[in-house]
Amino acid sequence: MKLFLTFTISLFLVSVSIAENHLLAPEKIIQNTTGKVLDRVKRDKEVLRENPGEMFRLVSDLIFPHFDFSVMSRFVMGSEWKSLPEDKRKAFVDQFRKLLVRTYAAALLEFSDQEIEYVRSEIKAGASTAKVFQEIKSKSGTPMIISYRLHNRNTDWMVFDVTVSGVSLVKTYRASFQSIIASQGVDALIVSLKEKNKKYGNL
Repeated sequence: MKLFLTFTISLFLVSVSIAENHLLAPEKIIQNTTGKVLDRVKRDKEVLRENPGEMFRLVSDLIFPHFDFSVMSRFVMGSEWKSLPEDKRKAFVDQFRKLLVRTYAAALLEFSDQEIEYVRSEIKAGASTAKVFQEIKSKSGTPMIISYRLHNRNTDWMVFDVTVSGVSLVKTYRASFQSIIASQGVDALIVSLKEKNKKYGNL
């Protein structure tokens, strides 16, 4: 659970306005956005904690426009993606997104006081992909190295995976979902995600 929440706190730091996104290098996007998001959560933490719906909107509006859910969904679903009809693809992406929204919302509230440093970036001139490395310092534990993987589609740098201490978010979800698909099928996975999202108020 702790590692999963660590994934979520790392992912929320990459939001930036669309107007800025195409003008800045990947590392600048992450650095500039960190302060903006943390300031909002710290300032309104108690209000947001008491109003899950507002937290869900914060995550949806400020963060997720800059994640490539199409690519993430294809990676997570693996070979199953090609055989899925369009309606089931849309249903999965919708529920997958809602799953991440509510998980990120909880992580923002729990980890917003962490100290963050930027250690390095791997970006080659003219390349369409990049990695940005970040260190989150825990008050009572070993610092964690987080790497963001982004790609550039014409103008916008988009996040498509995050790795925490060598463990990939996409691969983690893929293993979990593939286990359900193998035993119960894709429909059961979508229903399970939908029920959990509804249970936590993220309809």
